[in-house]
Amino acid sequence: MPYFLRAPWTDPTSILMLTILEFPDPRLRTKAQPVTIFDKALQDLIDAMFATMYAAPGIGLAATQVNQHKQLLVLDVSEEKNQPLVLVNPKVIERDGEQVYQEGCLSVPGIFADVERAEQVVVEAQDRYGQPLRIEAHGLLAVCIQHEMDHLIGKLFVDYLSPLKRELVRKKLEKQHRAAEAAHA
Repeated sequence: MPYFLRAPWTDPTSILMLTILEFPDPRLRTKAQPVTIFDKALQDLIDAMFATMYAAPGIGLAATQVNQHKQLLVLDVSEEKNQPLVLVNPKVIERDGEQVYQEGCLSVPGIFADVERAEQVVVEAQDRYGQPLRIEAHGLLAVCIQHEMDHLIGKLFVDYLSPLKRELVRKKLEKQHRAAEAAHA
């Protein structure tokens, strides 16, 4: 499949690791802008996003999560972590069915919750070089694409939770941050 491109680096340790923003950081609410220039800087960002995602470890990462407010996301839902997928300026053009999936997020570490999303989606986007692509996704890939696309509009999976549950998540993460800071002091 042409949209699955092998990661271009041979030594992932040579790639810059990015800092993943964590909820409730207000920068996660920033709406991403379309990508119009497919240059070396974009290629370097994509490589760094893959390295960061794999190291986290995760199956998807939106540019918004690393404080780059571009309509860009990277994914790899394969067991072997050998099917990297880049979606630039993605748009869902068809949705079908419903599924409930327990989601987690690199920006909301250690928290998982059931979220209802479309079972199947058809997405049009551009690849890392600006070439058009169309993907028909279902199951986990469909969930992952929808989850990461939410980041591009400033939405997090915790927004699907009740206000009470969302507040509990915020408090739990604050407690984790305080404990981590105390451990490093």
